[in-house]
Amino acid sequence: MHDLRSGAIGALQDRIERLSLDLEKMKLGEYVDLLNRPWRLFYINFLSGLYRGLGIAVGFTLLSALVLILLQRLVVLNLPGMSGFIAEIVRLVQLQLKIRGI
Repeated sequence: MHDLRSGAIGALQDRIERLSLDLEKMKLGEYVDLLNRPWRLFYINFLSGLYRGLGIAVGFTLLSALVLILLQRLVVLNLPGMSGFIAEIVRLVQLQLKIRGI
């Protein structure tokens, strides 16, 4: 009976230790600490949203510039039918840039 108890206690101690390590890996303590300080949570979420928006804006700008460069190069190739359409798109974009003063 005594061996059965010591074996069960040893198994429980091992299980508790594994659970403790798993909780530490999950950083549950840091998460609870963050929930207890809502202004810090707001600040972190605000900054992450700001950087995410900035990244989207920069990425879209670069992608648009690459597309416009590609379209301008296609106009130079003078593909029938396609070049007139592309030239009109490029002209409209450049007109918008002049109107906005960019």
